[in-house]
Amino acid sequence: MIGPDHLARVTAKAVVPEQVVPYVLAVSDGRPQWFGACIGYRTEDHIVLVGYPLHDPLDDLAAAEAVGRVIDTPGVRTITFFGPARPPQAPPQVYSSEDAYYGLTLPVRPPDQKLRNLLLRAGREVTINPGRRLEPDHQFLVKKYLEGRPLSPGTRQIYSRIPRYLENSPGSLVLSARLKDRQTLAAFAIGEFGSLSSAFFMFCFRDPVVAPPGSADLVLSALIGEAQARGHSQVNLGLGIHPGILFSRRSGAPVSSSLMWR
Repeated sequence: MIGPDHLARVTAKAVVPEQVVPYVLAVSDGRPQWFGACIGYRTEDHIVLVGYPLHDPLDDLAAAEAVGRVIDTPGVRTITFFGPARPPQAPPQVYSSEDAYYGLTLPVRPPDQKLRNLLLRAGREVTINPGRRLEPDHQFLVKKYLEGRPLSPGTRQIYSRIPRYLENSPGSLVLSARLKDRQTLAAFAIGEFGSLSSAFFMFCFRDPVVAPPGSADLVLSALIGEAQARGHSQVNLGLGIHPGILFSRRSGAPVSSSLMWR
């Protein structure tokens, strides 16, 4: 097991959400372990290795060395690896997929006129309120989101454990957009600010019935503003959002190659 101080160091250097240890521990049943310069999470005979070494997320040699340590761990039957490059130990026939992390370098450029008008319109109808927990109306929006989409059981588990994540991560923040006239929840986003360099856009939900146009954009804008105020250098927006905001290779996490093998 890894001590609390070491776990906090992982989160402080996080460039991908899976290095935000309180988040992973809340949404999964894995136990954190060190494998060289990388953190992994073990569940019985399976290990998920986050192949972004803490000292340099693009150090492919250190990532490969961590894979070797996983392979040598007694009792491990299956491995899931994700990182910026396919490790040399991965058999050629194993399933793999590739996606891209997207993000914004801070400070951001001023929005164009169309987006500025959208944000101004939304700002006339809603107010943004920060918080640290989900109220019943937040939970309702999450429930409606899950009801309307064919999601995998693993994804549904993550969403069901959002309250646990917020409770256990001191770096998390809920930004809620509420209608000014009656305080009805229109949209909300959850950000993670536990890393010293990267803020994370973790979740976002919008009520399609009551939310004025631009409500979701406004909570994202508030999250970006919070990150800038806290001195972060970039906002990680997750995987596969929009090709216009792809991380460059120097910014930390250009691609995620996900593999699983036995």
